[in-house]
Amino acid sequence: MRLWIKEPLAILAADAERGVVVEDTQIVECVARGRAPASPVDATFDASRHVVLPGLVNAHHHFYQTLTRAHPAGFGKELIPWLVAMERIWDRTTPEALRIAVRMALVELMLSGCTTAADHHNIFPPGLEDAIDIEVEEAMRLGLRMTVSRGSMGISEKDGGLQPDSIVQDSETILKDSERVLRLYHDRNPGAMIRVALAPCSPLAVPRRVIEGSAELAERFDARLHCHLCQSPDEDVYAMQAFGKRSVDILEEAGWLAARTWVAHGIFFNEGEIERLGRAGVGVAHCAASDMLFAQGTCPAKDLEDAGVPVGLGVDGSASNDSSNMMEAARHSLMLGRLRYGADVTHLDALRWATLGSARCLGRDDIGAIAPGMQADLALFTLDEPRFSGAHDPVAALVLCGAHRADRVMIAGRWRVIGGEPEGVDLEALIARHKAAARAFA
Repeated sequence: MRLWIKEPLAILAADAERGVVVEDTQIVECVARGRAPASPVDATFDASRHVVLPGLVNAHHHFYQTLTRAHPAGFGKELIPWLVAMERIWDRTTPEALRIAVRMALVELMLSGCTTAADHHNIFPPGLEDAIDIEVEEAMRLGLRMTVSRGSMGISEKDGGLQPDSIVQDSETILKDSERVLRLYHDRNPGAMIRVALAPCSPLAVPRRVIEGSAELAERFDARLHCHLCQSPDEDVYAMQAFGKRSVDILEEAGWLAARTWVAHGIFFNEGEIERLGRAGVGVAHCAASDMLFAQGTCPAKDLEDAGVPVGLGVDGSASNDSSNMMEAARHSLMLGRLRYGADVTHLDALRWATLGSARCLGRDDIGAIAPGMQADLALFTLDEPRFSGAHDPVAALVLCGAHRADRVMIAGRWRVIGGEPEGVDLEALIARHKAAARAFA
């Protein structure tokens, strides 16, 4: 069926003033001012109340953390003490708890206009060995695209690390399961709904064998690599003490400084490292909200882009944000960018990071923009709330005035949110189940 999304109030696309035509899962035509679709359409959708964006792309998250938002164990703590406290709570995660946590994160993201998300799942307490399978099942059920990142931690308290023994795995288990999920779920075809990335928590959280083995598997299966990197100044202090080199150097030696890698946070790179990352094509997911929460610093997003680094946005964990909202992430990145770089950071920078930038981080050239041949992933917002009254530029208003809930969301040509409600989901029942599951983490 050919659907004309017609006469939008505004649209973030070139030569599409009269809207776009969607056929099956793809955008097949942009309709310029004064034109009509080149071929007959089967249906139209009146978008005259809507601002149309490419579907937002979330480049870093931890879905399981939706069950521990605003948790008192984390109050008033900097990053490392916060992790020490919270990881001893997350080790209670069961398969049933993870499933409901993932479902909530996916729904919340979709309601914010997100159509693709990368989740970094890195805790594996006993009984949660099938965590990646659960994530894939929930994403397929709800219809949101995912890069499911098979995370890992392999250095625990008994080895001199920070993590409790209960949530880490040995190297053999990590690499064996990484290959299993790649074989089962990784889809390299254009328009794929599920892709798999391999994601050791950080270069310092797993043995060298896991870092190198993950790079080898990623090369063999043409998959992406992901980790946290340079989120805290303590990271490189420890790296220098333990290994005599910085974290970026450790990754480079393990074969990670390549275009298939993207990292989260990236606050404390030095000038030479930024240049090296740019030459290699390594992407960075800017996580503004959690970086502000921990008062760690600010991702040098513009410097990274100028060096050739793909920059995307991540909401990060829902216990360090404490939200799963990509429009909020765009607004946070704009405000933090202004604080660092001045007034020349605009809403268009924030929206570029939230769409094309994140898509590049995930290695995708079929999402993140509204153009013929791209996947039909769209987020439609109305400006009917008091916060938007008086706004002169509809696209800018979404970021500057603080849009937070889409009216309609299309993924692969199918409406997944209609009238601000997720299709096929009893939202009231989901919230009740999620709240009940969260009580086990009190």
